[in-house]
Amino acid sequence: MPAQPPPPAAVPRRRWQKRFSPTLVRDRCYTRCFHSAGLRRVAVPLQDGAVVHLWLPPAATTGAAPLHPVLLLHGFGANATWQWAPFLRPLLAAGLAPYVPDLIFFGASSSPAADRSPAYQAACIAAAMSALPSAPQRYAVVGVSYGGFVAYHLAHAFPAAVERLVLVAAGVCLEDADLAAGLFAVEDIAEAASLLLPQRPEDLRRLVGLTFCHPPRFMPSCFIRDYIRVMCTDNVKEKTELLYALISSRKLSDLPKISQQTLIIWGEQDQVFPLELGLRLKRFIYSHLSSYLSLNDNPLSFGIQIQASGRYFRTSHSEECRSCHKP
Repeated sequence: MPAQPPPPAAVPRRRWQKRFSPTLVRDRCYTRCFHSAGLRRVAVPLQDGAVVHLWLPPAATTGAAPLHPVLLLHGFGANATWQWAPFLRPLLAAGLAPYVPDLIFFGASSSPAADRSPAYQAACIAAAMSALPSAPQRYAVVGVSYGGFVAYHLAHAFPAAVERLVLVAAGVCLEDADLAAGLFAVEDIAEAASLLLPQRPEDLRRLVGLTFCHPPRFMPSCFIRDYIRVMCTDNVKEKTELLYALISSRKLSDLPKISQQTLIIWGEQDQVFPLELGLRLKRFIYSHLSSYLSLNDNPLSFGIQIQASGRYFRTSHSEECRSCHKP
């Protein structure tokens, strides 16, 4: 007589995890948000072998008013869909046409090049945008955290393309000496990498505690391990190299100057990039302009918006971004 099959409860744990993943479910929901908003996903191959995956805005309808193009650059802990899904419909309703790429080594974007600098990321994004059919000649750029570093270099290297700039909690003015000075919650780049690329539940819990003003009180370990498996195990080596290229030997005196109309948005209680970096960035941009603008000259406007929050912003905060994008 053949043996009876084991009950469903005896299904191996790993097999159950592959069949049900809360993180994958959320990932699919975010992707569905992009599709339902009318965005289209394309892959753009570049001359050096890099491939940039990005989402294009809905196709323009005949007779409709033209939308204002805006390039949205995600942060280090996310990809395009996870960062921007909650903001798509408010931005579309405001008359903006979002272009949303995955940065190199995030999502499906990749490159065989050894360059890990944010300047290289900016060059790849600019090349991908210019390669698009009916690509916009000029566009606004919004960069969050690491995406803000890329946005800044994009504005510097391609001033003819970048019309306006919004930097959200982007510590562009940091120096490697700030780590030793105790400005950050970490003491060196290796610790920063273990925090921003968590491979253990305790690392992810620490990251959540630093990035949210009011972190969730209860985070089941099974959900945390699932999130790490889905979101934090791809391209770990390359992303670690991105961090070293970003911070190592960084000096404010080496930061290039930009001239675009700029809005800086910061969380007052941000513990990843403290508010001091936002104020430092404002002083840096203003000092550059004041060196050649008289008091009566005002061709550009600069501002800083401080939110009484931590690192992550509510969807309603996109109003400041919208006002900066509109001509």
